[in-house]
Order: sequence, then C-alpha cells, then structure tokens
Amino acid sequence: MTVCRGVRGATTADDNTKDDILRATRQLLALMIRQNGIETGDVASAIFTTTPDLNAEFPALAARQMGWLDVPLLCTHEISVPGSLGKCIRILLHWNTDKKPADIAHVYVKGAMRLRPDLSNLPPVDWDELEHWIKHELDRAEAAKRKP
Repeated sequence: MTVCRGVRGATTADDNTKDDILRATRQLLALMIRQNGIETGDVASAIFTTTPDLNAEFPALAARQMGWLDVPLLCTHEISVPGSLGKCIRILLHWNTDKKPADIAHVYVKGAMRLRPDLSNLPPVDWDELEHWIKHELDRAEAAKRKP
C-alpha cells in the first residue's frame, strides 16, 4: 500500500555562497534519491531549511535545477539555538512509497553526521562519482526543458 512517508537528510555547506549552498544541497538530495530509489513523480513536497548563517541562495533551487519543476518546495530557516551546528542544510521530503518506515534511509553527511550519529551509517561516499551522477541529472533536466 502506498502511503506518504518522510525522508530526512542534513549536510553542511563550506561557506555562505550561492555555489556552496547549491552544491551541498544537490549532493544531499542526490544521496537521498539514490539511497531510497526515489522517483520525482512520487515526491509530494519538500521542505528545505538552512541555519541563519546560510542566506546567499534558496536551497530549493538545487531541486529545481535537477528537474523538480512540479514538486511543491518550501525554504525556511532553522531556529537559532546557541551552540547548534552552523552552516547546516536540512531537507524533509514527503514521499509516496510502499516502503515501511524502517526501510527508509535518512541521510546525514559531512558536519551534519553529528546531528544523528545513529542514522549516519551510509557507506563511504565517492564524492567524484556523486558529482558525475548529479551532472548527468542536471543535463537530463536541461534537455527536458528544451523539448517542445
């Protein structure tokens, strides 16, 4: 039975720049997609948050660049709690799936691994291979926009 489930993920950006925010968000989103076998058409909506020290770009733009043109997206800031992790980007996907909650892979990488060490059990990430996959997805999304 297909139900709507939440898939969570978090990462950190190197700096408060447009490029760093988009790169970190694309990487996180790509890992979430690949770890769970998520198809864009099954995503009901997504919420993107950043800590207040990241404001150079909307992280949801990364999803739009990857072809998520029909998915409702929302960006907001996390609460500024003293001593909390900075330069952090979080994503909550609402995903229509047959998977049980225990079978969903939540993704915490880079500095965000400290947020949920119990969920930070991904195999080592080959960042070069991931960037190659992301480039392929960006190219595919761009080609789809050009088709009449």
